[in-house]
Amino acid sequence: MSKVVLHVTMSLDGFMAGPDISVEHPMGRGGLRLHDWILNTPASDVDATATQEISASTGAVVLGRRTFDVGVEVWQDTPFPVPCFVLTHNARGRRAMKSGTFTFVTDGLESALQQAEAVADGKDITLMGADIAQQALSAGLLDEINLQLAPVLLGDGRRLFEHLGTEHLELERTRILASPLVTHLRFQVPHARNLLDGTALDYGLETNSRQK
Repeated sequence: MSKVVLHVTMSLDGFMAGPDISVEHPMGRGGLRLHDWILNTPASDVDATATQEISASTGAVVLGRRTFDVGVEVWQDTPFPVPCFVLTHNARGRRAMKSGTFTFVTDGLESALQQAEAVADGKDITLMGADIAQQALSAGLLDEINLQLAPVLLGDGRRLFEHLGTEHLELERTRILASPLVTHLRFQVPHARNLLDGTALDYGLETNSRQK
């Protein structure tokens, strides 16, 4: 069974992108600084390993329309070489790229996740975009947060954890790694819902079977 995983880099003051996100500035003004750990050449061994793990574990992607709109020209492809599902209000045909296909889903996040589950071949479903992440967390559909914490204060921009509509939630930290550019933190989310049958999973009981 696939896990639903959020891979995201966040500033120390809680922003996953700078202000004024646009096609010209997909990460917002100043937001590209968050991805220094990816763009730095040569990468540290810790950062290179983390990047490889994310790529190797991803079997499908679910992203929001805004993330698609500002990112597709930068990527010139799908963000990962796997099937990608774009959650949108506007129906349109599939868009084939060099490494995968964008499928546009109009009937909600759970439908997008179910379609991604069907093609992920047991690998992770990677989420992209703040709105998608917030919806999944609020609905109990997010299994794991892979958070890269950058040592920078952006001061403004797009916050990751807001509009959650959820009560106090304790996460289980399962890993911490550090490089000069970022701290890699991994958390399991309790009571995430099984996409196949809609039942809740209590990670206090399921950690050994679902953890990598």
